[in-house]
Amino acid sequence: MRTVTAAATAVTTALATGAASVAAGRLASDAALKAPAGRPLPTEPRLTVHGTAAGQITLTRDPAALRPGRYGLVGEGSHAVVGPVLDAARHPADTVVRRLERVTHGTLRPGDRAWFTPNLHVGDPGTALGLDHADVDVPGELGPLPAWFVPSSRDTWVIAVHGLGTTREHALNLMGLLHGLRLPVLALSYRGDPGAPRPPDGLNHLGESEWRDLDAAIRHALRYGARRIVLLGWSTGATMALRAAVHSGVRDRIAGLVLDSPVLSWEDTLRSLAAARHTPGVLLPLAVRAARGRAGLRAGRAGRAVDAGRDHLAVPALIIHGPDDTVAPWHLSRRLAAARPRLISLCTVARAPHAAMWNAAPDLYEETLRRFLTPLM
Repeated sequence: MRTVTAAATAVTTALATGAASVAAGRLASDAALKAPAGRPLPTEPRLTVHGTAAGQITLTRDPAALRPGRYGLVGEGSHAVVGPVLDAARHPADTVVRRLERVTHGTLRPGDRAWFTPNLHVGDPGTALGLDHADVDVPGELGPLPAWFVPSSRDTWVIAVHGLGTTREHALNLMGLLHGLRLPVLALSYRGDPGAPRPPDGLNHLGESEWRDLDAAIRHALRYGARRIVLLGWSTGATMALRAAVHSGVRDRIAGLVLDSPVLSWEDTLRSLAAARHTPGVLLPLAVRAARGRAGLRAGRAGRAVDAGRDHLAVPALIIHGPDDTVAPWHLSRRLAAARPRLISLCTVARAPHAAMWNAAPDLYEETLRRFLTPLM
């Protein structure tokens, strides 16, 4: 009897341990599959505000606080724009002083917690940039998709699509440049975004299903006067653009792709996000398997956008990416560009976090983008 009881206890313990591991893997997969639009990714550290002065803000000393460039700084109920590090400013050794360009809304007080975001602007093209625009609804397979349309004179349109941790406000960073080039811009919200339809399973599919919303936006643009389309995507938005260029029924009207920090392997990105939530290494494979099962993601080579791009891409593409991206591995962008050197060019930006290549090096970014777009107009 004691032997039977011990065996039963061992089996029960094993089953409980297995169930707990599966549950932990499922929870870890939430880092990517339930990443809310406009909220920071787990890779983005929270910084403490130590003080503000005329045109300055003092933050906790951290590699993130030392990044070059301009960023949005978001707290609970606040948004500001910070510029470069002010090396000449006096400050304690455990802090960093950056230029405080403006406080968009709310207040920043000592002790507040805040994090960097690529989104410099809050609002819409009119309130943020003074650009005439229209609020439009793109007919998607799940329902209307809110979008901003900024008109201009050319018949080549840019469709901009954000990625993980941001909203369509991300496109505002480049609206001024694109408008100056007289390119109409359609900035899209897609399933799971505020105001857009909710996915049936409530999960982010990292571009695997969301690309069909981008396809709907392409068809909308063609219906309303676009002759050619340039797709501009960040993060999983870049993945969506790549998939649309390969799979869309109207892909022949796509003139080019701009891929900023593209997620070319959902498995690698999910591991990175889960690890940033302090998931033990032993549970990371479980997180990947949980994501695959929950969201129907494809495994292995078949699930890599990089392979689709290498094998089937037929339009010119510009990849803007850098080695300091901890969410989407840069080496996959290098591999994709190396596989199609006549079709794909790579612009490397150092010391830039995920989807913030423009923030770290706006002059390089805009000049590279301008040269890429000129022959496509």
